[in-house]
Order: sequence, then C-alpha cells, then structure tokens
Amino acid sequence: MITTTHASPRWTIGLTSIAFFMVTLDALVVTTALPAIGHDLKVGVQTLDWTVNAYALTYASGIVTAAALGDRLGRRRVFCTGLALFTAASAACALAPTAGLLLAARAVQGLGAAAVMPLSLTILTAAFPPERRGAIVGIWGGVAGLGVASGPVIGGAITQGVDWHWIFWVNVPIGVTAALLSRARLAESRGPRVRLDLPGLVLLSGGAVALVWALVRSGAAGWGSAEVLIALAAGGALLAGFVRWERRAETPILPPALFESRTFSAANATAFLMTAAIMGAAFLVTQYFQIALGDSPLQTGLRLLPWTATPLLVSPAAGALSDRIGTRPLMASGLALQATGLGWFVLQATGQPSYGKLVLPLIVAGVGISMALPTVSAAALGAVQPADLGKASGANTTLQRFGGAFGVAIVTAVFTANGRLGLPAAFQAGFRPALAVAAGLSLAGAAIALLVSRRRTALMATQPATA
Repeated sequence: MITTTHASPRWTIGLTSIAFFMVTLDALVVTTALPAIGHDLKVGVQTLDWTVNAYALTYASGIVTAAALGDRLGRRRVFCTGLALFTAASAACALAPTAGLLLAARAVQGLGAAAVMPLSLTILTAAFPPERRGAIVGIWGGVAGLGVASGPVIGGAITQGVDWHWIFWVNVPIGVTAALLSRARLAESRGPRVRLDLPGLVLLSGGAVALVWALVRSGAAGWGSAEVLIALAAGGALLAGFVRWERRAETPILPPALFESRTFSAANATAFLMTAAIMGAAFLVTQYFQIALGDSPLQTGLRLLPWTATPLLVSPAAGALSDRIGTRPLMASGLALQATGLGWFVLQATGQPSYGKLVLPLIVAGVGISMALPTVSAAALGAVQPADLGKASGANTTLQRFGGAFGVAIVTAVFTANGRLGLPAAFQAGFRPALAVAAGLSLAGAAIALLVSRRRTALMATQPATA
C-alpha cells in the first residue's frame, strides 16, 4: 500500500464512522415509512420489498468493484466520489413522484453506498495495528448503531410530521459535509493495480437479481409458475457460472483462495445469515406496529428503540471484548440471543398484545445483534493477511448486503403466501410465520459461527490464514 498523505486517527475514525452512519441510516430510515410509501404510491408488499432491495442489490453488486477502483485510483478519492453519488441519489429519491423513479433512484443510491461502505472499513482498519482493530471496529459499529437507533425514529417523525419524501433529504447535509471533510482530512492510499472482474460482476449481480425476483414473486405467482421456475433456473445457472469463472479469473470478486480458510468462510456465511435475519425482521416489524397495532410512524420508531438502540451501547464493548476472548463466543451467543428474541416476539404477536409484552423480546434481540455486528467483520478480517484486507473487506461486505436482500425477499415470500396487507388479522397471518423464518436464519448463523477458529482476532491477523 502506498500512502501519500497522513491523517489523525480521530479524523479517520470519525469520518469513516459518519459515512457508515449515513448508509445505515438510509437502510432503516425507510422502514417506518413503508406503509406511507405503499399508501401514497398505491403499491403492495412486493413493490415495498423492492424499495429496500433495489438499494441492497446494487449496493452488494458494486462493493468489490468500488474497492478495486479504490486500489487503482485512490481509496480516499473513490470514497468521496461514492459519498457524492449517494448524496445526489438521496435528493433524487426525495423528489421521486412515482414508484418507478423511486426504485431507480434507490438503485443509484446503492451504487454510492457500494463505494462508501467497504472503503470506510478498509481505510479504518489500515490505519490501526492488528491488536487494536477489534476495539476500533467496535467503535465504528457503535457509531453506526446511532444510525440504527435513530433511523426508524427519524423516519417515523418525518413521515408523520412532513412527508415520506423528506426522509431522504436528511442524507444531503450529512453527505455534503462528510465528502468535503474526507477530501481534506483523510489520508490517501492505494493498493495494487488489478484488472476489474467485470464478467464476474455481471454473473453475480444477474444471478442474485434473478433469485431475489423469484423469491418475491413466488408468493403471488406460486412456486410452480413458469416465471418463477425460469427465474430460479436462470439465477442458479448464472451463479454456477460465476463460481466457475471465479476459479480462473485473474482478479476474482470473491477470491476462492480466501475461502480456503475455514474461519473466513464461516465468518462470511454467518455474516450473510445475520444480515438476512435482521433486515428481514426490520422489514416486517416496522410494518407490524403500524398495520397490526395501529401505531403512528413516530410511535413505531420510538417503540423500536429497545431493539435498535442497543448497538450504540453494546457493540463497542463487544468489539473490545473480542480482542480478549476471540470473536466466536460473541458471534454465536449473539445470534442465538437474536433468534430467541425474534422467536419470543412471534409468540407474543397474537391478537392485540400490549407493548409491555413486546419490550423484552426486542431488548433480547437487540443485545444479540449488537454482539454479532462488530465481531463478524472482525473475524473475517482477522482470518487473512494484512495484504488481503481490502479483498476480505469487500467480500465480507458484499455477502452481508446480499444477505440483507435475500432475507427481505424470503420473508416477503413467506408473508405473501400466508397473509396480506390491509386488515390487522390478515397481516398477522403472514407476519408470524415470516418472522419465525427470520429467527431461523439467525439461529442458523449462530450454528455456523461455531466453526470460527478459537484463536483471537489479533493473532489471526498476523498469522497465515489456515484456520
């Protein structure tokens, strides 16, 4: 890595965390506005799914390409460009008068996020020695937790007090300020100049879009319909082609050599399932409070705080503790706690439960995800050599974002097969089995996390990745 300028550690932590805050805020600020968006644009749950997934899929698809461009053109430069693109697309979302334009703007917004997220983590981890990365990533995750905590509240307050279009305007001042300060205060660095894996990008993106589309359509069209079967077959074929291509590509998007490490593979599989569970659950629960229980958007955001505010408090401590005891205990127990909390919520979500019956499940799920969020990334990055940090960060972030898209698609398919938007009883009929599936995804992630090496992350970062 060639460093051309220097920056203080405080500026590096602050600006990369603000960028992560913004993209996290954007993912969750939308959730409490979904019923209002559906009502205003006269669309159903499948289109609402794409309001989330148009962003998630382009986000996931562009991550590794953006990281490679950062290595070639300068990580700070590409990071700032991503911030500018994200900010401009946020303004386009705010101005969108139709569902089609909103989805298009969300897709462009995802491309901006694809540059912001991985490069923020690469810039941050490269600025600190291995023995401090767990704590530093924990701080980064904790600040992002502010986005998790405030996203539903901000989205609810703006949707209720002004209009849902304005939930996207909150990104504009943050994005402009962060881009200008990053240009002035972050150190520039580059990695080796490598060829972009455009065939791999097309195969991976096409396969993911086809599979997500099939999952979303399955509830309405049926699993045996021609359109769903064709999409599943096309998605499977494209992903199989992607795997074959990656084995011979000069600069693969997901380098097969990295996945020879059991710890790296397990950490990334856990990350995929973790994000699938949390995004699927968030998609459902925010609508449950408004449609089934009749809460306002602002009330919904406030009622979710016992769930969404815990990363702000717990993630920094979890990251620091992982430097002492390793990542595996925190990953596995955290995801098991999240599964417990979500399953408990399912059991309570009958009839018109009082909020008091739902608070403890939300707290348990929140503490669980707070333990897992910083440690899955630390485990993945700790399983590779320092020279491979950029590739590892890109792979981990890519799989997390694809996990979120698949999670929302899976719970949408289960919801559509069992219930529908409208009357509370009809919504609950689909909500409970769909949230149970999200709990199952989290439990599967906890089981896979047990395959992560017992060694501490700091040690793994300085030894060959042979676990």
